[in-house]
Amino acid sequence: MSVIDEAVSQLDAKLGGGFDGSAKFVIEGEGAVIVDGAGVRAALDGEEADVTMTANADTFQDILAGNLNPTMAFMSGKLKLDGDMGTAMKLGSALS
Repeated sequence: MSVIDEAVSQLDAKLGGGFDGSAKFVIEGEGAVIVDGAGVRAALDGEEADVTMTANADTFQDILAGNLNPTMAFMSGKLKLDGDMGTAMKLGSALS
């Protein structure tokens, strides 16, 4: 299973099939995942979201596993955000 397929599966399990807003997770060197009201899926090239979060695969896995708080990842520079901070905070709460 690819890193993106694994991320889609884990995010879908955590979020229960949807999210109020849209967020794009860019996993460096692997691809991207979109989370929105329709659910979780691999992102298409150029697909936009309210907020884009970028991290390497290890950081992303640590966040999904609950070993790294998304806010702490951002504060320490391991997670980069571009876009709506409110949406990022809502998603961070949903993942915790």
